[in-house]
Amino acid sequence: MDWFYELWPKLGEAFRGWLESALPDSIEGWVIYLVLGLLSMMVIVNLPIVGVMAMIYMERRLLGRFQNRLGPNRVGPFGILQPVADAIKIMTKEDIVPKDVDRIVFNIAPIVMLTPILLMFAVIPYGGKTFLTNLNVGILFIVAITSVDTIAIFMAGWSSNNKYALFGAMRAVAQLVSYEIPLLIAILGVVVITGTMNLNEIVAHQSSLPLILFQPLGFVIFFVAISAELNRSPFDLLEADSEIIAGFHTEYSGMKFGMFQLAEFAALMGYSAVIATLYLSGWEGPGLPGYLWLFVKVFFIFGIFVWTRATLPRLRIDQVMALAWKFLLPLSFLNVAITAVEVVVWENGLPAWLIPVNIVIGAGLVAIMHRGLNFQGQTRQVVPSGPERLAAINRPVGGGTE
Repeated sequence: MDWFYELWPKLGEAFRGWLESALPDSIEGWVIYLVLGLLSMMVIVNLPIVGVMAMIYMERRLLGRFQNRLGPNRVGPFGILQPVADAIKIMTKEDIVPKDVDRIVFNIAPIVMLTPILLMFAVIPYGGKTFLTNLNVGILFIVAITSVDTIAIFMAGWSSNNKYALFGAMRAVAQLVSYEIPLLIAILGVVVITGTMNLNEIVAHQSSLPLILFQPLGFVIFFVAISAELNRSPFDLLEADSEIIAGFHTEYSGMKFGMFQLAEFAALMGYSAVIATLYLSGWEGPGLPGYLWLFVKVFFIFGIFVWTRATLPRLRIDQVMALAWKFLLPLSFLNVAITAVEVVVWENGLPAWLIPVNIVIGAGLVAIMHRGLNFQGQTRQVVPSGPERLAAINRPVGGGTE
């Protein structure tokens, strides 16, 4: 049972013992640790790739159920090999480079997009003793390294020599920068309660109760902001077909386009793990090993992302910007202020009776901001038909008489 609950540490110890016995005594110890480090990095790099294939299949099947259709069901049993077929197809497609592009920037943009996403998996704790590195500023590292994607998006749009790609990149940069601020302030609420930016210590702080119970408003702000940053519906304006064709990667094809899609889904997987770590006790849970609990929570959060995509229509760009600056930003400041007051008053830990209080406060603030900023939908105008439509068409403009 120890192997089941501590699978990855046990595998590492067993492989290190095998290396020590197999290699000659003249080999220094640092070589063994170098080999183990390289193997660990290979696992961390390939984990999101395999996870992305599972997520693509899961999303297509869930969207099929939401939209009353089957989804992929042809390749393999229950269509489970459809992501493999898609990967083979995209790797064998021709790489077309338009004329007059900035080739150096055009070619390295997908790499700059994907690399920071892979690096974030190095600091996520998968169990009590399962992580590649234990940074004392782990959450700050994740936010800092993934913000490089903004540069990669603008590189792709600017180097494509295409005005639609450039417009898409500019819109993407504006959206990412706008939602980065409430995202960071929402994280600050967790840091204030736990007193640390170390992800392992944040998980340890939630051994009794998950922080989503004490930070319901912060969780909502984080979820909405990260949906916008990950280009998820209803914030997927970076690829609005009716306005800017396919956004900043309009001119990309083949595996370069595939790297953009891989980065997008890998970021979705990584930030689902971050949400589970910050708000849902990470790998903590009864019965199952920590790494299995984390995977269950990651795919549960991913299911919420898919549910949101299947439910909400796409917003306009002015609505997206107003939501960030007029709604989420004030709410995030209020959330941090309330959290700071609670931590100062209850220095030895927040009492459990604050859970319903925080839920009521969060719901009340959302309702007040909604009414105060007049975030309301517009009723649908009924288009007249038959004789009424003809009369409306023939009516003189300006209120004159016929």
